[in-house]
Formats: sequence, structure tokens, C-alpha cells
Amino acid sequence: MSEKNKESILFTAWATSVIAMFGSLYFSEIRQYEPCVLCWYQRILMYPFVVILGIAYIKKDYKISLYSMILSAIGGGISFYHYLLQKVSFFADNAPTCGRVPCTGQYINWLGFITIPFLALTAFIIIFICSLIIWKKRG
Repeated sequence: MSEKNKESILFTAWATSVIAMFGSLYFSEIRQYEPCVLCWYQRILMYPFVVILGIAYIKKDYKISLYSMILSAIGGGISFYHYLLQKVSFFADNAPTCGRVPCTGQYINWLGFITIPFLALTAFIIIFICSLIIWKKRG
């Protein structure tokens, strides 16, 4: 894989994190949707990607791929669980209480399946795949 391809893939991962960060800020600050506890955990994992992937892109540091792969897998797991709480009745019925805002709530439900945790999951998957490609071609 050429240096330019790795650079483009790293940029894609960084741009995904920026879009996800601004998307979550739009929902909470402009639309006034209060994040639940699981949303906060997803933010805690997503927001640092803006900085660390941005620095890695500028420095052309492809070693970040291992760390971003691990963190995006964890964030994706949380997003997937959150999505299950929203969309699968078995999980929703057995969900523990989640604080002031229920984790089963759906502020958006575009096309019947796109919720905020789904959007976060999509971003974590994109970052994971980009990181995996870079990690496999690190030599």
C-alpha cells in the first residue's frame, strides 16, 4: 500500500471522528437532546479520536492504528449494546435504569432504524475498518 493511500485512509478515520463529534454536539447543544449515560460513554471514546487521529495524520504516524482499532472496537461494542436496548424488546425490557435520561429512549428514528447510537456505531465501524487496513499494511 502506498504512503498516499495510508494517508487517505487515516484522513478518512479522522474526518469520521470530526463528523461524529459535531453530530453529537448538534444533537445535544442545538436540538437540546440530553445524552443518556451510554451516550456519554460513547462520547468519551469518540472525542479523543479527533485529537489523536488528527495528530497522527499530521505526523504521518500510522502506529496509532492499533490503539484506534482497540478504542473503536470498545466504542462500537457500547454503541451496539445501546442500539440493542433501543430496538430489541428483550434488551429494553431487561435494561437497568440508566440515570435521568433512559437509554432506551429514541430522540431520532430515521427510516425506522437510524438512531443516535446507530450513527455512533457506524462511525466506530468506519474508524475500526480504516485502522485495521492501516495496521495490516503497516510494514
